[in-house]
Amino acid sequence: MAAYEAAGETDEWYTPAYIFDALGVRFDLDVASPQDGPRHVPADRYLTPADDGLASPWRGLVWMNPPFGHQSTKRQWLRKFFEHGNGIALLPDRTSAPWWQENAPLSDAVLFMAPKVKFERPDGSRGEQPGSGTTLFAIGPTAARALIRAQSLGRVFLPAAAA
Repeated sequence: MAAYEAAGETDEWYTPAYIFDALGVRFDLDVASPQDGPRHVPADRYLTPADDGLASPWRGLVWMNPPFGHQSTKRQWLRKFFEHGNGIALLPDRTSAPWWQENAPLSDAVLFMAPKVKFERPDGSRGEQPGSGTTLFAIGPTAARALIRAQSLGRVFLPAAAA
């Protein structure tokens, strides 16, 4: 979900299929699936807002494209993501933001996507180019290998703590 277009229009945005094709993994759980349900996420289970992904238990390899709202919201999702320890998180590329600086070093791999991702609207059309880029954080060996395999999406870096 990327809320980078007309404010108030919608906060339901879908990750394009080419990202999952490049990652080449099947997820056990999408922890923040949009209200209208999954679009392209190859997962066995999906948690929608009604399921409250922050309160629900997570199992296996997770995909996390959390609400892009306030930094306190991102921190809550990232705390649970890193505590879980197995998955890939899609987040805005805000390298100077405190929440980003706190969490990127916890990753086993970080992929800076290029060009900028044009997310999909609920009707399937592509959105405009966003103002900022997209970063994927990986935690766990399966997720880190997926990011390395997906280098066609951008540049992969291994944080010093993970190297």
